[in-house]
Amino acid sequence: MAFLRDFRDFVNIRILRFLCNEKGQTLVEYGLLVVLIAIVVILMLRGTGRQVNCLYSTINSGLTP
Repeated sequence: MAFLRDFRDFVNIRILRFLCNEKGQTLVEYGLLVVLIAIVVILMLRGTGRQVNCLYSTINSGLTP
């Protein structure tokens, strides 16, 4: 019976260590930040895309001889 009790304790400790492991959590958080930043940039470009295109066209027209 002592073997089963020791084995149960060993398994419980391994499960608790696995559940408390935070190594993957940081990677997920950084991934979410990158996705949110990308969404904000895409929305900004969609909102100001035509204005920026007109500005570049005006600059390009002024530079050509």
